[in-house]
Amino acid sequence: MSDPSAAHRIRLGTWLSIGSPVIAELAAGVGYDWVLMDLEHGCESEAAIPSQLRALRGSNTSAIVRVGAPHPDLIGRVLDWGARGIMVPHVNSAEAAQECVEAMHYPPVGKRGISRSARVYGYGLNVPDASPPPPVFMAQIETIDGVVNAASIAAVDGVDVLFVGPADLQFDLRARPNEIAEGYDECLKHVVTIAHAAGKESGILVRKASDLPALLEMGFTCLAMDSDLALIRSGFQKALQGARNVVANSQAHI
Repeated sequence: MSDPSAAHRIRLGTWLSIGSPVIAELAAGVGYDWVLMDLEHGCESEAAIPSQLRALRGSNTSAIVRVGAPHPDLIGRVLDWGARGIMVPHVNSAEAAQECVEAMHYPPVGKRGISRSARVYGYGLNVPDASPPPPVFMAQIETIDGVVNAASIAAVDGVDVLFVGPADLQFDLRARPNEIAEGYDECLKHVVTIAHAAGKESGILVRKASDLPALLEMGFTCLAMDSDLALIRSGFQKALQGARNVVANSQAHI
């Protein structure tokens, strides 16, 4: 994800919601293209982000941080810590997207303040680049409004990925069934089409591997394969159930 404007190759990532640098380091070691550290939901905290970013140092895994809301001060701090990019939830309009872009970029493009002692500049050991690489901006499309305004959001210079939040989008479609004619799959296809027409990437969180073929067929290129918490949970369940089956079979033969 070092070049957000690169041709639409498939980028596989995962969600980090526990806040563990060990899990972040393991995810990088396994070979994920990117990881998402989630400050909107889960057990992540601002204090836990820097240690996870350090755990990724030297790897080829890009670190994206989802902020809970588009507060400019939080976005600036996360980028100062060394995150490669920012995901913002519920981006419902071009105006909202533009405000996020301004928070992520230094003048004259944006309004982000600069600190030469930030981690991203080696705590003062490195001179800030006059033309630093732009941060990756993943704008989440999670509502009917976001779907309807997808074209204008994608047109904002600085938006790199239209990233669908499937749970929130499905909830909004159920809550407001009369406000849009398209169903869930049609909304997904619309977002992908709009993103690619604008030269941007399209992304989505994937809960089941069985859903992946259909999403790839739609054209999604930036896919998060489940989360650390869900993968640990399913691993626990599988291991325990396997052990219980062995115990049950053993007792049946006594």
